[in-house]
Amino acid sequence: MDMAGKLLQQLLLGVIILAATAVSIANSTCDRECGNIKIPYPFGTSEGCYLDKPFLITCNHTFDPPKPFLDHDIPVENISVPNGELRVSNPVAHLCREFNKAHQSPCGKPQDPVNFNCISRVDYTRISALLNLSSFRISETRNKITSVGCNVYTYIQGSEGQKGFTTGCLSLCDENLNVVSGSCSGIGCCQTSIPEGAMGYILNVGSLNNDTLPGGKEFGGQSCGYGFIVDEQAYNFSSLDFVNLKNRSSVPLVLDWAIGNKTCKDAKKNKESYACKANHSYCYNSTSSPGYRCNCSEGYQGNPYFSDGPESCQDIDECMGLRKPCNANATCTNTDGNYTCTCPKGYEGDGRKDGTDCRPIVLGQSNNKIISIALGVSISLLVLLVGTSWVYWGLKKRKLVKLKEQWFKQNGGLMLQQRLHNCTGSMDTAKIYSVEELKKATDNYDKSKILGQGGYGTVYKGVLPNNKVVAIKKSKISDQSQIEQFINEVIVLTQINHQNVVKLLGCCLETEIPLLVYEFISNGTLYDYIHDTSRSFLLSWDKRLKIATETAGALAYLHCEASMPIIHRDVKTANILLDDNHTAKVSDFGASRLIPLDQAHLTTLVQGTHGYLDPEYYRTSHLTEKSDVYSFGVVLAELLTGKKVICFLRPESERNLATYFVSMVEQDRLLEILDDHIYDGSNAEELKKVADVVKRSLSVKGDDRPTMKEVAVELDGLRIKER
Repeated sequence: MDMAGKLLQQLLLGVIILAATAVSIANSTCDRECGNIKIPYPFGTSEGCYLDKPFLITCNHTFDPPKPFLDHDIPVENISVPNGELRVSNPVAHLCREFNKAHQSPCGKPQDPVNFNCISRVDYTRISALLNLSSFRISETRNKITSVGCNVYTYIQGSEGQKGFTTGCLSLCDENLNVVSGSCSGIGCCQTSIPEGAMGYILNVGSLNNDTLPGGKEFGGQSCGYGFIVDEQAYNFSSLDFVNLKNRSSVPLVLDWAIGNKTCKDAKKNKESYACKANHSYCYNSTSSPGYRCNCSEGYQGNPYFSDGPESCQDIDECMGLRKPCNANATCTNTDGNYTCTCPKGYEGDGRKDGTDCRPIVLGQSNNKIISIALGVSISLLVLLVGTSWVYWGLKKRKLVKLKEQWFKQNGGLMLQQRLHNCTGSMDTAKIYSVEELKKATDNYDKSKILGQGGYGTVYKGVLPNNKVVAIKKSKISDQSQIEQFINEVIVLTQINHQNVVKLLGCCLETEIPLLVYEFISNGTLYDYIHDTSRSFLLSWDKRLKIATETAGALAYLHCEASMPIIHRDVKTANILLDDNHTAKVSDFGASRLIPLDQAHLTTLVQGTHGYLDPEYYRTSHLTEKSDVYSFGVVLAELLTGKKVICFLRPESERNLATYFVSMVEQDRLLEILDDHIYDGSNAEELKKVADVVKRSLSVKGDDRPTMKEVAVELDGLRIKER
């Protein structure tokens, strides 16, 4: 090579070294800690040190030590690059009561008998929790909505600008505080999942019976109820939390983060913006949010978002680790991304503890003998492999058949077949489907086939071989003690033949969770029509009265004309389906109960939907037909006003639609709360009559409510007069 060539080579080498040094210096100038918290790239605290705006962390130096914040006001506790998680501090909501001594009338001395005429003022302090994220999502797999206290509920709604959702849970206990530490199953503490994709929320804590204070059961004698969303792994409930949480302002919350909103395949098309910079790294799509994440390849560790330098993905020296990977006799040699183990002389094998180890070599055998043995072993292994595979698949198929038979018996299949055989006409209307039929009908329960999800199961849209469209429900019945009751309900529902009740076509009992097959109703729920501004105008007063009359008739049929009275127990607008002609169809009997003809009520664990739940049923656990009447009264109020049954964005006196509606009717102010789409100036008298039905249906005492049959007759009479 001539002098000019050598000079050019040295110049290029110098440029490469200089460029590498520049990158290293650029990385080294960035502060990767804020106080005691590490801030790994793609996050950063200053310009040029983070990937893009969502990854900016504000380091507030007014604290000692300094504290990092996301979106300027959300405290950061930890950032994990391998897991794509960000742990932050999340506020705790409170509802606290205290006696105001300045407004207390003379109530006697402490040793005096209790004076029930004594009056003291009780002040309430409510602190709500609010979170708004600009880019990252709350992890629905790591976090739980949690409510702590006695007879309190925690209720969250999607915050302004975020995806709409409403959910929560109810925590119950009495004055004996019969709570169990470590258990968050509904007694003193309850937990429920947070909706997928949430980026913000408004969280409130409420009390079920604050009208009994002071001296009532609220909070079990404690002063506060609490609500928060917390990393499930970071919170273990204790009965001491009734007091200790009052002094706690925040709990850990896990956020999922990812790069951009593209998949790995699309992101790789632009090498400049592609974030997985390290040579020994790979990309994987985020399953919890749009975008992708990077990780170091197997055998490497570090930060995959750096292209080079000591922070990038570096080889792991397995030979230097505490876990010695090679046999004691073997020599370990580290390689790039891997390692090798070399057996000493006189031994054979790969030398690895997880491999063939090191074995002494047997000398004195001829090559032909070794070849013959190897050939014989190979043929034997091949025959063994084929035979084993045949036996394995045969046993697996047989096990699957036995498992299906076991589930069929476990879920009451034999009992159902016997009952269907004994019921005249049932065999024509109810069918027992195979698991293969329903898998094929739903494309193996593809997520795109989901019609809805609720507390009692998930509903899929399916197409049977005869092209009939059906709704297939995966029930949440798994308690063996409920199987006979489940079978009774299936039998009764197959015999219901009412035009305003969704028809049960059959079931499948070959799966661990029983499947129910219903007729498919195409036009959505009454809830969607009332509360969707783009569709609510389609429901004129005539149509609303028709839907109300049909629903009342269906419930009256269940109470009075079915072979055994059925209480629906979850009457709400979300369980009233509408077909193309806006004909009402009552659905979702997951919570329903059969009432024996010789009983007036059932004592059950309280179930239902907050806002629709009968207060008398809640207090006594006695389920009667009047419980459905109360829930239907709330549905009527919803039809008349167009308002949601519970809304924390309304003033406190208006949050519960049932109590607000009764109050306005008693004040003769009905016209002020009617939906704009139903009042035309000429139907005021008719609306007042329906409002009177609502008022009587919402009576606190069940005995003061009309029967469902009486409600249906009154509404039908109004429709006849209207025509």
